[in-house]
Amino acid sequence: MESIFHEKQEGSLCAQHCLNNLLQGEYFSPVELSSIAHQLDEEERMRMAEGGVTSEDYRTFLQQPSGNMDDSGFFSIQVISNALKVWGLELILFNSPEYQSLRIDPINERSFICNYKEHWFTVRKLGKQWFNLNSLLTGPELISDTYLALFLAQLQQEGYSIFVVKGDLPDCEADQLLQMIRVQQMHRPKLIGEELAQLKEQRVHKTDLERVLEANDGSGMLDEDEEDLQRALALSRQEMDMEDEEADLRRAIQLSMQGSSRNISQDIPQTSGTNLTSEELRKRREAYFENHNSEVDEGKLSSADILLIQQQKQQQQKQQQQQGDLAGQSSHPCERPTTSSGALGSDLGDAMGEEDMLQAAVTMSLETVRNDLKTEGKK
Repeated sequence: MESIFHEKQEGSLCAQHCLNNLLQGEYFSPVELSSIAHQLDEEERMRMAEGGVTSEDYRTFLQQPSGNMDDSGFFSIQVISNALKVWGLELILFNSPEYQSLRIDPINERSFICNYKEHWFTVRKLGKQWFNLNSLLTGPELISDTYLALFLAQLQQEGYSIFVVKGDLPDCEADQLLQMIRVQQMHRPKLIGEELAQLKEQRVHKTDLERVLEANDGSGMLDEDEEDLQRALALSRQEMDMEDEEADLRRAIQLSMQGSSRNISQDIPQTSGTNLTSEELRKRREAYFENHNSEVDEGKLSSADILLIQQQKQQQQKQQQQQGDLAGQSSHPCERPTTSSGALGSDLGDAMGEEDMLQAAVTMSLETVRNDLKTEGKK
């Protein structure tokens, strides 16, 4: 298809495109066709002058514009016919009685020139195939042999005048190439105006699509901003809830520590300003641990309390061992047991140490509860 010469429409120079597409080359220009038109006008003027230059018909002829050309680029059938005579070609009207009497199958011809409302185009056989070389098309249109007769009949019904080109056309590259191969056309070429309208529609559609995409992008940004705001509000609420939980936890720790202090003060006997012997202090501690052991058996104490009680038991065993050592020392004459204020202060110091340890255990237990609460809040 690339080897086929095809001039596309420029202005109203369809006669020039028709001739060049027929001859398969740039054989004629507007200037050359205008020269032929002026020559025809002069011949017509001379014929009209034979009737008298002073006649009314002659004066009317001179006032009328040329019938062979105009300023838009239109050329008459007489101009086209005279241009083809240069190449030894002749035009015969397709639907004339003379030609129809010949009963020639259109497929056996070489080319046709079609005209409708001052538009000219060529239908020509190149190689063994027919092509519509209309300059209003974006490219040559392949016409099958079976469709050619229908195509010409359809043009006649639409009001076209069809002329058969008689004579030998000049050789061309496309004709020689298509003698050896046949071409196939997948898509019919569009009209130039149709293609321009389609391109314009595509541009308009593209512009509308870009606007829609821009609008969607803007709404997408708004949606993303709104989602970010929602996440920020959720995080803020979560932090406020955690702060409330921490405040409640601090109050619970304070109350627990106060309760632990009261329990210790109840479990550890008050001296009320009197000095206790080691034996009395030991008995009261045993009563204290027996009370907590019963709570452990009932499952009332936490793991931290149980750990504290085990530590206190270890201290009790250590104190009993120390008392046993003191009892062994009392058997010597030079040594005697003593319950000085220093020994009692040591015992009271141990009691206070136990209170601190109990508070520490309660704090650890509450810290574990708070961590569990934070973990559940994050989930």
